[in-house]
Amino acid sequence: MFVYGLINSAVLALMAIGFNLTFGISGVANFAYGAIYVVSGFLTWSLINKLNMPYPVSAISTIIIIGILGALIYRFIIKRIRGLVISEVIATFGISIVILEFLRYVGFIGFKYSLPMFITGSVEIFDAYVDIQRLLIICFVILLIIALYIFTHHTKIGRAFRGIAQEEHTSLSLGINPDWIASLSMGLGSSLGAFAAIVILPLGTITVDGGYDVLINALSVCIVGGLGSTFGIIIASVIIGYAQTLTATYLAPHWTMIVSLLAILIILVFKPSGILGHQKELEERV
Repeated sequence: MFVYGLINSAVLALMAIGFNLTFGISGVANFAYGAIYVVSGFLTWSLINKLNMPYPVSAISTIIIIGILGALIYRFIIKRIRGLVISEVIATFGISIVILEFLRYVGFIGFKYSLPMFITGSVEIFDAYVDIQRLLIICFVILLIIALYIFTHHTKIGRAFRGIAQEEHTSLSLGINPDWIASLSMGLGSSLGAFAAIVILPLGTITVDGGYDVLINALSVCIVGGLGSTFGIIIASVIIGYAQTLTATYLAPHWTMIVSLLAILIILVFKPSGILGHQKELEERV
């Protein structure tokens, strides 16, 4: 249980990193994130099976295409309503519904859609046999967090990201274009969502309805950990990941989504800013 709880925590963290990055930089809650995750899986599958592209080339192409798509969504839709939180939520959630229902309409339904494993086989850890693909997820999460830290602290664009996140008006006076940086954050967040899909989806099948599950899981991790806090989502992923594993073991797997929803409810009641969130508490905002 320890091993599978750790793996589930890594899966949740990988799902949430892209959503958290976009919100942390631009303040936009991208409710199209789940749809972007799913369309990334179907796009990779199509490139492999319809265009006969090698798996690595298909994966890299998908990450680039989805990143461009995310930036375009910001440029032509979100930019016009930025700062209007309700409008942003409605717009991105509307985009999500359009994407997912379009996929359903063109026939991406059933259980035949899946991505190949990076490495097949399994290893024994603490008397439990674990797929190597699942262990790779843990490695990818660690490497991704290190890479993001280096990017945000030691590159010019990364420092601009941090500047906009900390104080947008001051950054504007220093010549940083907030809309340009926000579009980049939306594109990078979408690319991270595509990366998560390519790494996680080989463990199962690609389904349209999976987009809603990914969105709920990403939201729960980010809200519990604190929107904008990378270390917060790591803590939240471990808490929710092990809670879901215990629920699946002692109750039933279909109850795991209740854990995510319950976690959101509890944190909003007792600490609306999240465990390590930098947002104001509810009573300060009212």
